[in-house]
Amino acid sequence: MEERRQYTQLQKPAIELLAPAGTYGIFRAVIAAGADAVYLAGKSFGARAFAENFSVEELCDAIDYAHLFGRRVYLTVNTLLKNQELEGELFDCLLPLYERGLDAVIVQDIGVFAFIRQAFPGLDIHVSTQMTVTSAEGAAFLAGLGAKRIVLARELSLDEIRRIHESTGAELEVFVHGALCYSYSGQCLFSSMLGGRSGNRGRCAQPCRLPYGVTDAGNQCVLTDSYVLSLKDLCGLEDLCGLYQAGVYSFKIEGRMKQLPYAAGVVSYYRKYLDRCLEVFSQGKEDRQVPVEEADRRAVAALGSRCGFTDGYYHKQNGPDMVTFQSPAYEKCDESLQEKITEQFAAQPLRLAADGRLTLQAGERAQYLVTCGGSSFHAAGMEVQRADKKPLLSEEVRQRMSKAGESVFEMREITVDMEGDVFLPNGVLNRLRREALEGLKEALLNGRRRDITSAVMPQPGQVPAEWERSGLCGDGMPRVICLTENRALLDVILEHNFVTTVYLDAAAYGKDLPRELAEDVRRCKKAGKEVGFAFPRIFRQHTTTRYEGFLAFLTELPLDAVIVRSYETFAFAKKYLPEIPVVLDCNLYTMNNLAVRAFSALGAARNTVPPELNAGEIAHRDNGCSEMVVYGHYPLMTSAQCVHANTKSCAHRPTVTYLTDRTRRRFPVKNYCGDCYNVVYNSLPTMLFARLGEIRRMGITGVRLDFTVEDERQAREVLELFRGFDEGRLDAFPAQWQERYTGGHYRRGVE
Repeated sequence: MEERRQYTQLQKPAIELLAPAGTYGIFRAVIAAGADAVYLAGKSFGARAFAENFSVEELCDAIDYAHLFGRRVYLTVNTLLKNQELEGELFDCLLPLYERGLDAVIVQDIGVFAFIRQAFPGLDIHVSTQMTVTSAEGAAFLAGLGAKRIVLARELSLDEIRRIHESTGAELEVFVHGALCYSYSGQCLFSSMLGGRSGNRGRCAQPCRLPYGVTDAGNQCVLTDSYVLSLKDLCGLEDLCGLYQAGVYSFKIEGRMKQLPYAAGVVSYYRKYLDRCLEVFSQGKEDRQVPVEEADRRAVAALGSRCGFTDGYYHKQNGPDMVTFQSPAYEKCDESLQEKITEQFAAQPLRLAADGRLTLQAGERAQYLVTCGGSSFHAAGMEVQRADKKPLLSEEVRQRMSKAGESVFEMREITVDMEGDVFLPNGVLNRLRREALEGLKEALLNGRRRDITSAVMPQPGQVPAEWERSGLCGDGMPRVICLTENRALLDVILEHNFVTTVYLDAAAYGKDLPRELAEDVRRCKKAGKEVGFAFPRIFRQHTTTRYEGFLAFLTELPLDAVIVRSYETFAFAKKYLPEIPVVLDCNLYTMNNLAVRAFSALGAARNTVPPELNAGEIAHRDNGCSEMVVYGHYPLMTSAQCVHANTKSCAHRPTVTYLTDRTRRRFPVKNYCGDCYNVVYNSLPTMLFARLGEIRRMGITGVRLDFTVEDERQAREVLELFRGFDEGRLDAFPAQWQERYTGGHYRRGVE
């Protein structure tokens, strides 16, 4: 580690090193280690609910402390909020921090985004990696809504990051160090569905860190008790220059659950190499690479990792070298290094250099002027007395006034002006010193606080006026919808007259998509069905380019809807297919009524009820333009990794592999080769047929059956079962179905 630099107030850097902090002690240490900004959470709304996190008082102190050293503080509000939280708690939680000068909030929920834009003008919003932004279309869309910064999905390559920067000019943030999720962030329901601990609510139980058996489609064993969903930790030290060239502004370190030596130590090494990177670029050198010294590489490894490091997705789509396969226990070593870091960055907190001039003149009030940088404060004490017996000694006074106590200051030069023999009690001098330093602190913070009257609680359901765009509204038409990823199921679906609407999933089509899709649309129309096209779950640049090539074809199809699963596809559909109603799938979360209203204002015709809401919460939700999945294997994870490729070889075609956990549950894993992503599905389908009447009474007019891994026989069985409930012939599941389904979160919900 390099020697710690001396700090005065710093200007905004050319790039930003962003550090995590789970406690106030860690916060001060990462500032000392060289972080330009720190992200942290209060007791609510953060994606690490099990971290110690900060009280309101600690958050306010942290904001002041950071601003004194020219740094910034970002608050994580990056979870999905329920109605009562958004309408009753968020404003009061943010108000004191907004007044104190909080620099930005990090958000996942579009409802939270809309709320903060209106309630707290001037407060920057950073869209979380939980929003799964994977291309220029998504970044541009969210920047257009007022996002100051886009935190990109971890799965992007350097080339993809560069294109987003060049296409949008948006301020970009990427993760450069720490834990990697197997799933695209924000696209994981694994912990939620298995144990009720939702990653979208900050309570992930990390089922990806558990062992699984792997079997192929023929039920042949591939691996036993392997950690196939556990990724190694990311280390991006070697790629800092490449990321800078690609247009990254903020370099983010993961780890709000980590201890102080890890957080401060990792920050110190990244500070060192980011500074070297900037130096290389400032000198205009052609070879813009900064080699990492072997000793530093070993030191970073000693601070901790899971089975070593990977450089992640910067240079490749995925791969088995990113997976631990063995137990991902967190490993750290070299206690002497941990102690050295603690001593350097915690035991010796940063100080601001200040000067003081004390003037003591008999018969006049004591005067103490303190200065730091370009700021100063003048404190006046009680009247100075003439000394009858023991006058003050200049050197003793200087030593007393040199003390800074618990303040952030270190007194550098103290000038004492005394005329004749004078006297003041030591307690008076101490009080004068404390008052002066507190005043100097406030002077340095002048301009960083906000007028609290600028914060206004929005009206319920109100969205930013500039979001109101022309769009098609939900029509309230009753629908029974079938989504299929398999063309072979279409005959089964179309023979059932009660099905009103068919969603043809992109996954059902290969290279001959235009011809096959056109054929299936005609068949649906001939059968008297509405028909929609469901875009892929992940819409990265190569997918965007492919569908841009299909635009002329898509605009000519008689589609009644397009179904979108990402901000990229929402923006794509509104831009290129403006006349076709847009339906949000359930992973474009509308957890609260403001999210429903926001998406509607932006042009969504209908939305899909999020699967993590329970019956009571759904009943209090605005369901006027909502559909709900009442049958389907819920997607638990959408990943850039591929279980099949990582354990056997790349199949180059859709294949179903199975994961088996310790309780013998069997999870289908389907690879979507056309767009190169995997989906891990729940072991049992969710079936809510017995609740159809209740669901419809909540105002939900569209009920949907999703067929993803079913064959024709299974699809026909499910449709006939649905018919029985829908027609009132059944009010409970037959005995043969009792162990074959789950009710999902409909009764239990999530915390």
